Amino acid sequence: MRFQHLAGLAAFASTSLAETIPFDHILWGTAGPAGNHLQVRATSTTPATSTSTRVADAACTNGPLTRNCWSNGYSVATDFDAKWPTTGKTVSYSLEITNGTCNPDGHGSKPCQLFNGQYPAPVITANWGDTLSITVKNSLTGNGTGIHWHGIRQLGTCPQDGVPGITECPLAPGDTKTYTWKATQFGTTWYHSHYSSQYGEGAFGAIVINGPASANYDVDLGPMVLNDYYYQTSYQLEAIAHQNLQSGKPPPPADNIMVNGTGRSASGSGSYGKVTLTKGKKYRLRLINTSVDNNIRVSLDNHPFQIITADLVPIKPINANWVLLAIGQRYDVIFTANQTVGNYWFRAEVATDCASSNNFYGRSIFSYSGAPSGDPSSSAATQPSGCTDMSPLVPWVRNTVDSTAFVNQVGNLEIDLTVEQTTTNGQNIVFWGVNLTAINVDWNMPTLQYVKEGNTSYPSILNLIEIPNEGTWSYWIIQETAGTKVPIPHPIHLHGHDFYVLGTGSGTFDKSSSPSTLQYDNPIRRDTAILPGNGWLAIGFPTDNPGAWLMHCHIAWHVADGLAVQFLESKSTAPPVDASWETTCSNYQKYSKTAYWQKTDSGL
Repeated sequence: MRFQHLAGLAAFASTSLAETIPFDHILWGTAGPAGNHLQVRATSTTPATSTSTRVADAACTNGPLTRNCWSNGYSVATDFDAKWPTTGKTVSYSLEITNGTCNPDGHGSKPCQLFNGQYPAPVITANWGDTLSITVKNSLTGNGTGIHWHGIRQLGTCPQDGVPGITECPLAPGDTKTYTWKATQFGTTWYHSHYSSQYGEGAFGAIVINGPASANYDVDLGPMVLNDYYYQTSYQLEAIAHQNLQSGKPPPPADNIMVNGTGRSASGSGSYGKVTLTKGKKYRLRLINTSVDNNIRVSLDNHPFQIITADLVPIKPINANWVLLAIGQRYDVIFTANQTVGNYWFRAEVATDCASSNNFYGRSIFSYSGAPSGDPSSSAATQPSGCTDMSPLVPWVRNTVDSTAFVNQVGNLEIDLTVEQTTTNGQNIVFWGVNLTAINVDWNMPTLQYVKEGNTSYPSILNLIEIPNEGTWSYWIIQETAGTKVPIPHPIHLHGHDFYVLGTGSGTFDKSSSPSTLQYDNPIRRDTAILPGNGWLAIGFPTDNPGAWLMHCHIAWHVADGLAVQFLESKSTAPPVDASWETTCSNYQKYSKTAYWQKTDSGL
């Protein structure tokens, strides 16, 4: 197994029985032969009450001048964590993953694993309030698979989250599974395999959930899918990255950046995609970074962006010439075609200040109707520096996080790394110690199987934290410890919830002074945020979605090597698995006994 000793977690939790206010203190870390450490402290506190502005829209129609509208009672001002429309419509898709080849920049064909033979995979489109039914067939010759719907809340549908070893068993070759979930959110996101490094082989695609917006536009150009591209396979690169990490070296650089599956190589082969514009129109562009190891900045020469959405959360619009997307992040932007008729470069550049590395750059051509053919001669705006999330990001729907318990308790956080088993003193203190191990899930025994059986003998290697009660706030301080040999930023992604980004900073979180610097009044909510290198990230979220959920670094090589933690939320009210779920597990358990390719990493 290549996960060995690369990540670890220990935790302290306390519950006030007198006030029945549970809270946890959690420490998560990577610790390996190279001495890498990443720590997490979490506090789950008072009942999850928040204040929000929930204003139903007037009965108006969504259109170019009224994008804030959607339907009677629902608009961009609706808090979609509290309510959403029910259309009664089921949108169905079929995806078949097969062994194939891809050659998006003309450099030469290489093996890929593709949905419906496409690179990227087909765009899944639905409306806010629709139910989606997506049937996936695994026609790979030697791999299992499982599809995660990135950023989709899966409220009440945890078994549909698509994470082998946690919410399901993988699909065995020849097997078929139907994922069903409701679009309670709207905006732009993506889907990808969550089976080892498989999505780096091309197993990813965009999701568009139509809904209201916080600014007006004329034309929706759809997704602009960005990804790093390697001439070696992701499985080869994962092995190299693992070896390099143990000796403190960076992983190999990517060979190129693709924009909607096309690009030119450094040698000039291939071609750039082209978008045609009509002068005077306003356009919406849905930016998605689906990379395995590269944070990417994008811009459109001479056309400033107005950012209207961060991940799946509408925000008060802000302007930017360049937009930084960490791996897994999405930003919806609007621009106006108000320049001289001509051709303009859309630029996708590796963010070197985020420790990303690439041998070439991505481009696409935006061309006004009537412009002459040929490559653009436009010039780029000055690129900013600093590996931090775009700011200021202010959610359109206002929510306030209760800070009192956090401020009171964070000064008393205690971490004990010496306890190796889940224990209790019989009163109000529970310790979790996972002995600084990496997560390593069991594809044949996912966490939801433990829940189904009422089995609480969780192996420490699962890095599982229980949050027993629904309806509490959970606060996490994720700290990259000083002295790590690879002090790089990490894109932290949470399943099953949006989290509130309370703050971020360099150095060590100071439990006496740092809480007063955090933002509790309407902080940005999203599902992926940047943990600074040699720094900290503070987040909070209400435990309002029972089930087993993963939090992990979205650098593919890091999660493969175990940089993840899972938490089991209110297992007594978690949605049950059904007969088809059990059949998927039974089929994979039979297949795994004679599978040629055995699991060699965390399984995530």
